[in-house]
Amino acid sequence: MFEPSDKPRLFGLPCGVDFPRAVKEGLLERFGTDQPELLARTEIFVNTSRMKRDLLAAFDDGQTRLLPRVRLVTELGRDLRFRDLRMPVSGLRLRLELAQLITHFLDNRPGFAERSAVYGLADTLALLLGEMHDEDVTYETLCDLTLENTSDHWREALEFLKIVKDIYDRDTDMPPLVEERMRTVVERLATEWASCPPDHPVLVVGSTGSRGTTARFMEVVARLPQGAVIQPGVDFDMPQHVWDRLADPSISGPMHDHPQERIVRLATTLGLSRRDVTPFAQMEPPSADRNALLSLALRPAPVTDEWMKEGPKLRGIKDACANLTLIEAPDPRREATAVALVLRKAAEDNKRAALITPDRDLARQVSAMLDRWDIDPDDSAGEPLNQTPPGRLFRLISNLFGRKVTSEDMMVLLKHPLVAKGSFDGESSRGIHLLWTRQLEVYLRKNAIAFPDKDLLLAWADKMGRAANDKDARTAWVVWICDLLAQVDPVGTRSLAAHLDHTLALARGLASGPHGADDSALWDNLSGREMHRVMDELCREAQWGGDMTPYEFDEMFRAVIGRAMSRDPTPKHPNVMIWGTLEARSLQADLVIVGGLNDGIWPPQPKPDPWFSRDMRKEAGLLSPEQMVGLSAHDFQQAFGAKEVVISRALRNAETETVPCRWVIRLTNLLSGLHDEGTQAIDDMRRRGAVWIDWANLLDKPDPSRDVTELAKRPSPRPPVEVRPRELSVTRIETLIRDPYAIYASKILGLYKLAPLNHAPDPRDRGNAFHDIMERFVAGFDPSESNEDAASRLLSLTDDVLNETVVWPTERRIWRSRMRKVADKLAAREVERLKTGGNVGIEKSGEIFLADIDFKLSCFADRIDRMDGGGYHIFDYKASAPPKEKEAKAFRIQLLLEALILQEGTFKDIAQGHVRKVSYLGLDKDLQVTELDIDSEVIAQVRKKLTTLINNYDKSETGYTARRAPKFNTFPSDYDLLSRFKEWTEADDACAEDVQ
Repeated sequence: MFEPSDKPRLFGLPCGVDFPRAVKEGLLERFGTDQPELLARTEIFVNTSRMKRDLLAAFDDGQTRLLPRVRLVTELGRDLRFRDLRMPVSGLRLRLELAQLITHFLDNRPGFAERSAVYGLADTLALLLGEMHDEDVTYETLCDLTLENTSDHWREALEFLKIVKDIYDRDTDMPPLVEERMRTVVERLATEWASCPPDHPVLVVGSTGSRGTTARFMEVVARLPQGAVIQPGVDFDMPQHVWDRLADPSISGPMHDHPQERIVRLATTLGLSRRDVTPFAQMEPPSADRNALLSLALRPAPVTDEWMKEGPKLRGIKDACANLTLIEAPDPRREATAVALVLRKAAEDNKRAALITPDRDLARQVSAMLDRWDIDPDDSAGEPLNQTPPGRLFRLISNLFGRKVTSEDMMVLLKHPLVAKGSFDGESSRGIHLLWTRQLEVYLRKNAIAFPDKDLLLAWADKMGRAANDKDARTAWVVWICDLLAQVDPVGTRSLAAHLDHTLALARGLASGPHGADDSALWDNLSGREMHRVMDELCREAQWGGDMTPYEFDEMFRAVIGRAMSRDPTPKHPNVMIWGTLEARSLQADLVIVGGLNDGIWPPQPKPDPWFSRDMRKEAGLLSPEQMVGLSAHDFQQAFGAKEVVISRALRNAETETVPCRWVIRLTNLLSGLHDEGTQAIDDMRRRGAVWIDWANLLDKPDPSRDVTELAKRPSPRPPVEVRPRELSVTRIETLIRDPYAIYASKILGLYKLAPLNHAPDPRDRGNAFHDIMERFVAGFDPSESNEDAASRLLSLTDDVLNETVVWPTERRIWRSRMRKVADKLAAREVERLKTGGNVGIEKSGEIFLADIDFKLSCFADRIDRMDGGGYHIFDYKASAPPKEKEAKAFRIQLLLEALILQEGTFKDIAQGHVRKVSYLGLDKDLQVTELDIDSEVIAQVRKKLTTLINNYDKSETGYTARRAPKFNTFPSDYDLLSRFKEWTEADDACAEDVQ
């Protein structure tokens, strides 16, 4: 195939060509018509499965011929000739072993990192060890590193790495790492082929040699008599002096981020010059002018000044930019919409189009947008396992261990699509299961139950079961749930195997249902089978995981399933693809969209390395962050060479304005600095991109003819007088004054807001707890106790009440501390009050019927004391600051109404009598008190105001106006959504409307 040569063979193909087809054409051109069997003996090594598939597809052009043997570089070690080498350690086992070492290390160095980061540290350390073998960095190198003027963190990291060296040294019985075994394979091949080279062609195709072992293999192949390396995206427009700068070993740093740096380094290692790297096939790129333009734009920083000299010489700027579109979207959502529209248009025009981006968020958003048009793109990355139904279920389960199950946890589990997929009394258990789940959710939210227990759920099943005549079945369903979840709270430190067994048992029990034994729903699709594989691997390697706390297990488990991908092999849309950056090398697309072109995405932010600083990596000979930037630049350069290119970015993300990626900045700056043709090209690119943004905006813009809904007016419904409430509590009277619409919605429509499932502690919970504390304190008052004893008893009651009624540990501590700060002063104040009169009622119910307006008023009084000299004193506790006197007389008239009831109505176990005072007792840090003196005139005024208020709402023309007099503009109402607040303001006039 190749003529004899004393030089290694390094070929290239320019950016933008159909790489697999060009490789095929170059091979067939060299073989000619002689020895057709030689093609079948040809070995071609590629770097990705997609490249392998595309290369074989390129030979499938309808002509009959033998096919070459196409293999992945990673398959080298599977040859029988290497069967004497020990199989490598699995990546999971390595990480589990390292996690144990790191756990012991953190026990002695707690300041190095958080314990929750153990598995993340193990993962980065495993990658570091693999990189050391890839780059042929020995463990002994660690001992020679100098750490002058560096922090203690790196000294501790190096100390730990030396311990790892002793364990993973080749003198031990540990199986080799994958990268270590691969390097051994390559070195053995190099030795064998040096003395007995293959008599058939061997090619390495599509790899740039970014990893040291792969680069070493490429060197070996390039030196074979019938070997060659074919690299993608070679810049044949790069001048000799730029090549020389990239090849100069004395220059480092900024030069590493150039897209051609790896290619030049490989050629230099092989002893080749720029002229020795020749095209493998005579195939013209779609736009040679555009390749030349980008080549100049990406010149390394030290020679960017050449723009001034070579820029004006560029020709064909208009043609180079004719098929370029620049989309600058206002935000990521509209970028995704615009990209999806481009792909849809390409599909309609029967063009082969691909989105190339490392941004998986953008890829998922584009896929979701395409789904609205029934376009299923061929996504090379697949779907992360932790986002599939089986992965989400297992992730939910692992997160439960070691903590109390909340209502939200329970509902999320029960609503999962894989739960209860068996059979139940001959019917689909899923339907009955979902019905009961919804009913249970309403019950939990209606009663604001944060942590349900078995007794509570059984009581619900009994009550609802009697009404629906399914008590036994519903009770069995509750028992099934409670029995499965009862064992997650007590989970403590245990072996990884025990954690996994428990996780599997819970998943199978939840999938099977209350009476089923079939858990096949977990494993009966592609994502389920991948989940089964991951769980099998975890169980197989669990012996190396040691003991873990529930939180360490959850972190490890989430990381493991987060790395796995579920790939659907079913046919997708043949002309719409989503590729990662590696797929840019194949470039079998008419239209390429390079998406997410913002700094931090192109190139991606380097991941933090907790083990090696930048200087340590440089001294050890490991890859620098700039080299990874160079690889990303090379991917961009290849994608930019396509026939038609759309480059897109979002001007803002969720937090701030974005910065364009450095290559877009270079390109636009170069064009802007050229003659008028360059400026016009930039304007045209942006104009073409603006068309797609306009279409994206129109896609979400409502159609005035059918989609526009007129803004709601401030509602003031007027229901029939006969359905208006004839009974209210004293607290609802204030609501009737401030927000009458809330009375209409609750008392007439019967609508009540349900508490959220993830019920968080709020001021109401604190108020209930403090009310309970004060009730117990007053009920247990002993006139003989001192202020100090009373304060001690108050704190003891605080502990009892908080432990009994408050389920949030953090809030218990905060509220206990709050009470402790005021206990002495509060106890002294209450002792003085109780000694002068005495308590006669706590949480007493009362009511009064006003016959003249046919209305009943009811209440529950927090506390009623008898005053010295006769008369009553009514109290109301406020966990925060009490209302001021003016507000208490105008709006917060709860105690005034209670005084009316006590003087003219009935209180349970309390005789009617004169009320002399009412007081709001603040339980805040200042223990403020608001007192109002009561006499017959005050009571008469209260009665008159109440009568006037009720009479007013007994008139058919009076409506229940929304937010009539809120305390603040930000006053929250449970019925703002119903009244469509935000479509109107409190300054708008109320719109009265008769309702039936």
